[in-house]
Amino acid sequence: MEVKMVNKLILGIMMTVSIFYLSGCFDSETKTSVETHPDAKEVLSLNENANILQWEGLIYETDIEWVNELELIKKGSVGEITGLFTNGDAKLFKNGMANKLPIGAKIYSTNTNGILIVEYNGEEKYYLALVEG
Repeated sequence: MEVKMVNKLILGIMMTVSIFYLSGCFDSETKTSVETHPDAKEVLSLNENANILQWEGLIYETDIEWVNELELIKKGSVGEITGLFTNGDAKLFKNGMANKLPIGAKIYSTNTNGILIVEYNGEEKYYLALVEG
């Protein structure tokens, strides 16, 4: 009878140790990830010559080879450039601003999400939204 009792005790200790060991394998912390889109400061710090504009909270960049090769259809007008950014604090870059486009340049939506067409001086440029993920 004593042997059965010892076996049960050992089995109980082994199970308790196993539970503690296995519970240590699980990460009980909840991790959250917040993705943010690049801002003007980040884009210009990577390439000070980038040709960018900000529209509806997103930074758009032009002169991207694969985007320039697309056959886009200009849809409706969505607005125009309202401010010129000139090498100040990139945190002050706001919606409607551009660093290389003239004030009044017309902005159009396209048949492709995330790409705008900007028209000025009879020229059109394609601008790609810079987004994370």
